[in-house]
Amino acid sequence: MASSDSWTFEENELFEDALAVFDEKAPDRWSKLVAAVGGTKTEEDVKLHFQRLVDDIELIESGKWPMPDYKDEYALRHNH
Repeated sequence: MASSDSWTFEENELFEDALAVFDEKAPDRWSKLVAAVGGTKTEEDVKLHFQRLVDDIELIESGKWPMPDYKDEYALRHNH
């Protein structure tokens, strides 16, 4: 399986949904997250993506990164 830094919107949504199911105490968490995003990523891909998410959250919470405007993003995706 090829490693990939590129994540689709759908893969990211599946990843974030799976994080709510498989917390840090879940046995085989990383392999379960790989399966949840369709098996197209490696465990290393998933771990790196997770760390990037944690880093983004820390920037947002520290006030160093502006909060995204989700309603505008939703409108763009749904042609509203």
